[in-house]
Amino acid sequence: MSAAHPIRVLIVDDEPLARAGVRALLGGDPEMAVVGECGDGAAAVRDIAALAPDLVFLDVQMPERDGFAVLRDVGASRMPAVVFVTAYDQFAVRAFEVHALDYLLKPFDDERFALAVARAKAALRRSRTDELSRRLVLLLEDAGAHATTEPRIPAPAPHASRDEPLTRVVVKSAGRVVFIRVEDIDWIEAADYYARLHVRGKSYLLRETMAVLEARLDPARFFRTHRSAIVNLDRVREMQPYFRGEHVLILRDGTRLRLGRGRRERLEARLGQSL
Repeated sequence: MSAAHPIRVLIVDDEPLARAGVRALLGGDPEMAVVGECGDGAAAVRDIAALAPDLVFLDVQMPERDGFAVLRDVGASRMPAVVFVTAYDQFAVRAFEVHALDYLLKPFDDERFALAVARAKAALRRSRTDELSRRLVLLLEDAGAHATTEPRIPAPAPHASRDEPLTRVVVKSAGRVVFIRVEDIDWIEAADYYARLHVRGKSYLLRETMAVLEARLDPARFFRTHRSAIVNLDRVREMQPYFRGEHVLILRDGTRLRLGRGRRERLEARLGQSL
């Protein structure tokens, strides 16, 4: 592949900021051309057939139809080269290392992303399509064998119990190490493959995914209002109707967070009362 005939790339991730992050990292590479983006598995299956990309950055964890379902629906023999983007734990990552072209474990840095791109370029230059198809077939078989036991989120940090909610978060900021009590967090915002913690008028960037944080936070206190935000319910002042069945939560400091459709019922169930 060359600048005259760039590698055609499809980005598949249910987080808009995550897709934007991958697109930005690919933007300066003349050998890569992003031909499309998808926010769910069904669209990915459709666009792989319609756009015929050479390479897909494929999120493993998506609602309704995940990355494995996309592989099965497209078929390994018709699937382009794949770089998996995953928040799976190390057990699953070992399977990707053996069977897949490459994987990116969220959150990843620019250097690791560049390595994945370099590997993809090398494989595609060698036209290893048969080998890539074989790897995908093996991956699907491996995923099926572990479907009932494989965890859906990364394991918590060492010495932390999976059942114990977080009590504090440690963030490196401007050469300092800041210890943040979880109850002091107002809300959390997705920021590419990071999470931005909003704490009493200040913000801190944490190298962690929203999925991991949601799983480790106390569900009695924190609620995911939509894919890109988690709110501390103690900071919510009121809820107002917004647009087409959606609502907006207004925090004590005036911050407005969209409450996605379908999540109002979950919030009511969490609070044990109708809103």
